[in-house]
Amino acid sequence: MTRQVVVTGMGMTTPVGGDVESTWAGLLAGRPGIRLIDGDWTAEQPSKIAGIMAVDPADVLDRVEARRMDRSQQAAIVAAREAWAHAGAPDVDKERLGAVVASGIGGVISLMDSYDTLRERGPSRISPHMVTMIMPNGPAAIVGLEVGARAGVHTPVSACASGAEAISYGARMIQTGRADVVIAGGTEACIHPITMAGFAAMRALSTRNDDPAGASRPYDLGRDGFVMGEGAGLVVLESAEHAAARGATVYGIYAGSGLTSDGHHIAQPDPEGKGAARAMSLALEDAGLTTRDVVHVNAHATSTPQGDIAEATAIRLALGEDADRAVVTGTKSMTGHLLGGAGAVESIFTLLALRDRLVPPTANLVDQDPAVDLDVAAGAPRELPSGDIAALNNSFGFGGHDVALVFRSV
Repeated sequence: MTRQVVVTGMGMTTPVGGDVESTWAGLLAGRPGIRLIDGDWTAEQPSKIAGIMAVDPADVLDRVEARRMDRSQQAAIVAAREAWAHAGAPDVDKERLGAVVASGIGGVISLMDSYDTLRERGPSRISPHMVTMIMPNGPAAIVGLEVGARAGVHTPVSACASGAEAISYGARMIQTGRADVVIAGGTEACIHPITMAGFAAMRALSTRNDDPAGASRPYDLGRDGFVMGEGAGLVVLESAEHAAARGATVYGIYAGSGLTSDGHHIAQPDPEGKGAARAMSLALEDAGLTTRDVVHVNAHATSTPQGDIAEATAIRLALGEDADRAVVTGTKSMTGHLLGGAGAVESIFTLLALRDRLVPPTANLVDQDPAVDLDVAAGAPRELPSGDIAALNNSFGFGGHDVALVFRSV
């Protein structure tokens, strides 16, 4: 697998902004997109806050088109169109074009709404689009149809590591010769009473309802859980040869990935961080890089008491003494946790940090946990060095899924 994979397009919609540049500007300004959920259904919910998309995708899409999609699919197609346009709408043989779009939970909002319709109005009122709205591969199918992909349309499902795994899978399609161009990433939109209640029952969510913007606080001693978020991020991956032949602008280089599993617990991370550390080490090995090449880590950093320390331990284990050279940030402090979309959105943040040589700050980090022995950006953006540099993006999911991606600057 010697074909180099480059990134020629990026698209997203998040709680901070409706596209890449508005989201990035918000992150550099340290502006969280977390707010109180608008709805009576939150009255009995322990957590009443979430990172709701700053721009409702239903307001961007054609009304008829939007009605046929689950909200996660709407977010995916908005991000896909931005990424595809950003890449210059590549002229590619459709049989050499793939799509890999992940979701950790899928169309749960459409499923629950359809169940309510069934109970209240009967089976004759169920939408004929219901099945395609709830199926986990729905976002990948919608995006694949949008661009006409015929090399393969795939949906990895690995909880909160799904979006990162999708990018790894898409890159492998190019490296192994299956495709020349792949649009890849992740999406999630599941802010709903049932999911909020379920995560709250696990005591995973922040209940800092009186301070929504300050609720997600990775690495801070006052953290009390993650904040649910929604949105999507997609990138256009391309073989370097194909990109050069059409004169495409390259925004970053996909260098490698490492995929492992903890074998520890269905929901809790291995406190020793061994699986996560091995994923980072394998990603660097795949990229042909060393720990000294890593100047930045976009951490999974969900703002949970156990998870943040486990990841900090893993970063220190993987990078050794070179961990002191890497500036770490936790962007979920501003977006909330986009679950299956997180790894893709944060991959774009990693690429943008390399592009602009700026690491966005970790918002709400006032009193860093002494158990987190890392150089964490806080308060203001941090500059990265010039030259050829590399960065890691970490994504971990329930089930013990560990995915680390490595990107290089151009």
